Amino acid sequence: MNDTLEAPHALFAGNRLLARGSLQDVVQEAAARAGVGADGRPLLLLDDRSGQTLDVDLRGDAGTVLERLRARFPAADDKATPAPRERGRPRLGVVAREVTLLPRHWEWLAAQPGGASQALRRLVEEARRREGGAGELRQRREAQYRAMLALAGDLPGFEEASRALFAGDEAAFAGFLRQWPADVGDYLASLSAQGAG
Repeated sequence: MNDTLEAPHALFAGNRLLARGSLQDVVQEAAARAGVGADGRPLLLLDDRSGQTLDVDLRGDAGTVLERLRARFPAADDKATPAPRERGRPRLGVVAREVTLLPRHWEWLAAQPGGASQALRRLVEEARRREGGAGELRQRREAQYRAMLALAGDLPGFEEASRALFAGDEAAFAGFLRQWPADVGDYLASLSAQGAG
């Protein structure tokens, strides 16, 4: 199964919602419309999870478009097969990246039981626990803001709605959504409901 192709997306023509569902289903709908709305403007494809717009090459028939989409987002089992297991400790999905610290930080990390990497992992996990979901809430609001900017950036009350969104004033935010075209307001409200669930 390909998680990206099954991820929830929405397709808009201006302020009108045309389709909502998996990426491949929504892209099929966009391809059937040749990527343009009735007014000749390009359709807008939004990722429900991130709020970001997605550019997809919609030239050709639906089969050709889906083939390109599958090549762009291959399934996990379609990717290169993993190398045979090496001797020693398992990798556990660890990713090596560069970290820049002051010398006193490196000294402190080196003195920690298990070494620098284990100490950093422990610090990150402790911070995530202390955060208590605040980071996830912030990410959901940022995703909702990105979708709102793409769909309603030029609508009256956009700035006030943005302030209400980030202030956590759900009643005020919902009030602005009701003033906008129904499909836009309903879609943005559904992104709030998804995050709450």
